[in-house]
Amino acid sequence: MIVIPSKMGRLNQRALLSGLQRAGVASRADLAKALGLSQPTAGKIVDELLTMGVIEEVESPARSEAGAPVKLGRPGRLLRLNQSTPRFLAVQLGVTETRLAALPVGVTPDDRWAGRFKTPTSAAAWIKSLAAAGRSFRFPSLWGVLVSVPGIVDELAGDVVYSPNLHWTEKCGLAHMIEETLGLPALLVQEERALALGQQYVEPKNRDFMLADFGEGVGGAIVVEGRIFAPPLPISGEFGHTPVPGNTRSCGCGARGCLETLISRRGLLQSLAEQHPGSNVNWMGLVHRLVEEGMPPWLLDTLNAAAAVLAGALNVLGLRKIVVTGSLTELPKEALDHLRKSIVQGCLWARFGEVEVVGAPRRRMAGLVASGIDRLVLPVTRSLERDHAAMPLASRSPLFKSIQAPE
Repeated sequence: MIVIPSKMGRLNQRALLSGLQRAGVASRADLAKALGLSQPTAGKIVDELLTMGVIEEVESPARSEAGAPVKLGRPGRLLRLNQSTPRFLAVQLGVTETRLAALPVGVTPDDRWAGRFKTPTSAAAWIKSLAAAGRSFRFPSLWGVLVSVPGIVDELAGDVVYSPNLHWTEKCGLAHMIEETLGLPALLVQEERALALGQQYVEPKNRDFMLADFGEGVGGAIVVEGRIFAPPLPISGEFGHTPVPGNTRSCGCGARGCLETLISRRGLLQSLAEQHPGSNVNWMGLVHRLVEEGMPPWLLDTLNAAAAVLAGALNVLGLRKIVVTGSLTELPKEALDHLRKSIVQGCLWARFGEVEVVGAPRRRMAGLVASGIDRLVLPVTRSLERDHAAMPLASRSPLFKSIQAPE
């Protein structure tokens, strides 16, 4: 039987974990003071998290002021998120390529994938490829599989509702297939939500922003008061499927004129080909051409169309910051500068306040780990606790065997 701590106990655990995430390393006394807890209470929470393997102890480096003698004796012990033990198998299911890595709780800010394979065109072929690639990541310390998935994803059900660019993932019970294949609990995370969670995980001071990601697809996610926005339907941030007047291109979603068909990687390359018939230019060729020749009118028009949609989103949501990730950050800086200027022109808040548009690297791994902590390691809602306690494979995870705290 799996016994789960009370909701208050989980909230205290998560508060301490968040404090340690912001601090990097800290002592028990420092964490107790920062969280307003008594040292015995903080010490108990620390011991629970140490037992679970979520955090670890490290020796405090010897420090002394100039001229002051170094204290002798046993070095002090500090705490940090566990960086030593792989806890999750992270999987990015991409349109053309699938990537894998084994990650600790204390994940690094930069994405570094250790394995990859070409994404097949059927669920059965993908699962077979995943099983083969996953053999290199069979660590006994793993708690679960965290999968970044494009499209409209029902994360609690573990299924893809609709995916314009990967239709074979739809309603096939993807999470269940992964669990049966790898023998670990599997969580699906909508890819833009993973990216937004990663930005917030690495930079916790970013508490209110919209993330806009550009690549094979185009979409976003919203973070409000440090939490990912959770609408009643499993859909949000799909600004890439906003129609652009005058655009007649067919989209994978079944509609015509979607912004995604203009400003995705494929869309930008198609626009270049239309302007220069007979040319065969790949993505890096497009980037080099823009460096040498500057921003052509067709690209400025495309950026203006994207800016109009994003500015409208800020006006509706009541936000003042957009974090741009993906392929637009790979273009010459003039592209992001133009997008920023055009967004500001369309934002009501810019009339009397400041609107930020910043580029950032993709931090998908950090977002997957953040989701794993939130939904698998330390869930706080009763519905999630029941969901994960009832998982048929949960009892095989070392994480659940370590949880012994009473209600």
